[in-house]
Amino acid sequence: MQTAHQLFLHEMSDMLDAERRLVDALDTQAEESSNPQVKKAFAKHQRQTDSHERRLQKAFESLGEEPEDSECAGMKGLEEEHDNFMEEDPSEDILDIFNVGAAKKVECYEIMAYESLIQLAQGMGHKKAVQLLRQNLREEQQMLKKMEQFSKKLKPLQSGMGDGEENIRERFTPLGKPGTSRGRAA
Repeated sequence: MQTAHQLFLHEMSDMLDAERRLVDALDTQAEESSNPQVKKAFAKHQRQTDSHERRLQKAFESLGEEPEDSECAGMKGLEEEHDNFMEEDPSEDILDIFNVGAAKKVECYEIMAYESLIQLAQGMGHKKAVQLLRQNLREEQQMLKKMEQFSKKLKPLQSGMGDGEENIRERFTPLGKPGTSRGRAA
C-alpha cells in the first residue's frame, strides 16, 4: 500500500465488512434482549446499519471503485468477545447490560473509523464520499448517545454481594475506619 487512495479504499472495505458483520450481530442482540426498549433499539440500529452498508457501497461507486475482500479484525474481535461472554451463561439482566456495553464499544469503534475515513476523503477531495460517510457518522453518534442512556438506566437484579452483606459504602467511609462515620467514632 503506497498511496492515501489505496489506504482509503482499504479502510472503506474494512468498514463495509464491519457493517455487514454488525447487521448479524444486532439481530442476535435484539433476540437476546429481555428489555423491550433495548430490543427495539437494537432492531432499529440493525435497519440503520443496512443503510450504512448501502452508503458505503455508494461511496465506492462515486469513486468508480469496487470494495476489496476484507475482514474487519476489530469487529471480529468484538464478536468473539460476545461469544466468549455467552459461554458464561449470563442471566437476562446481565446479558442486557453486557450487550449495551458491547454496543457502546462498537459505536466508539465505528465513530473513530468514520472520522478517519472522512479526513482521508476530504484530503483527496472526494466530496460525495464525505457526504455519505458523514451521514453514517451522525447516526453512529446518535446511537452511542442512546446506548449511553440505556447503560445508565439498566441495573442488575443481583449485585453479587450476597444476601445479608452490607453495602460497601456502609462498611467503609472515605476518610474513616470501618464502622465509623467520616473518620470519627460513632
